Amino acid sequence: RPSRACAVGRGAMALSGRCLGSLGRRVRKSLQPERIWASVRAASDLSKDMLPGPYPRTPEEREKAAKKYNIRVEDYEPYPDDGMGFGDYPKLPNLSQQERDPWYTWDEPDLRRNWGEPMHWDFDMFIRTRVDTSPSPVDWNTMVKTLGGFVGFMLFMFYIGEIFPSYQPVAPKQYPYNNLYLENGGASDKEQPEVQNYKI
Repeated sequence: RPSRACAVGRGAMALSGRCLGSLGRRVRKSLQPERIWASVRAASDLSKDMLPGPYPRTPEEREKAAKKYNIRVEDYEPYPDDGMGFGDYPKLPNLSQQERDPWYTWDEPDLRRNWGEPMHWDFDMFIRTRVDTSPSPVDWNTMVKTLGGFVGFMLFMFYIGEIFPSYQPVAPKQYPYNNLYLENGGASDKEQPEVQNYKI
């Protein structure tokens, strides 16, 4: 709370040394490390109901976990309990956002997901600027055969080119003034020879 010396309408006293000292103390107190860490922790922590619970071992626990993540019990499958700390988090299929329907009216169009829908554990790996798991319009065998055929054909053509080299015909370099007769040391008192660089 500002001191009386800092109150508006006090004239010259409004910016007195006491006012600046009070302001400095308040700023220093707000920048204490424990206050900063508390505010960061409050902004970044997830609530308890958003964190994975223990691995479900009974059908009742599986049903409860499926309800928690808004998934049908038949579709719910947790990650294996291998000590990695996934808990009851659902193991979702590895599908990228590119593979989801772009014309559907998603609640979050940028992420192509709806409100309340569980996110993949490796969500950041499947966003639209990362991995694309969409099926390829061409199968793998066709792609390999096409690439192999193209590379093989080009290597064969390079080999043929090494055996039978072919060069473009090149005419001698042409210069004006009878191939620069005087500039190349020709006598100026003699008749300059006529140079013909082509034959018709």
